[in-house]
Amino acid sequence: MKKSDPRWDDMSVTESCGNVFIDLGFEPAEAHVMLMRTDLMIEIEKYIKSKNWTQAEAAKHMGITQPRVSKLMKRNWDDFSLDMLITLATRLGIHTELKLAA
Repeated sequence: MKKSDPRWDDMSVTESCGNVFIDLGFEPAEAHVMLMRTDLMIEIEKYIKSKNWTQAEAAKHMGITQPRVSKLMKRNWDDFSLDMLITLATRLGIHTELKLAA
């Protein structure tokens, strides 16, 4: 939609709390895990692209099938647990670290 569109005047902007999943109404604990999964998927995707690997090559490096890599690259975060994403990142040599804060 362009600013010249008359509907633009009817739009309102709501400031994000910093976690899109909380903004969408998910329970905070679940939203935090979902955000961690999404962030890790993006890092894995960036790494694969930086290597210029095909999905088949990436699959070999991660020990999964090419269709799983396809789901990963499409950011189907609901198909991957946080544990699995940490495992895949580790197989690629990506160091993951969990930091706790109060």
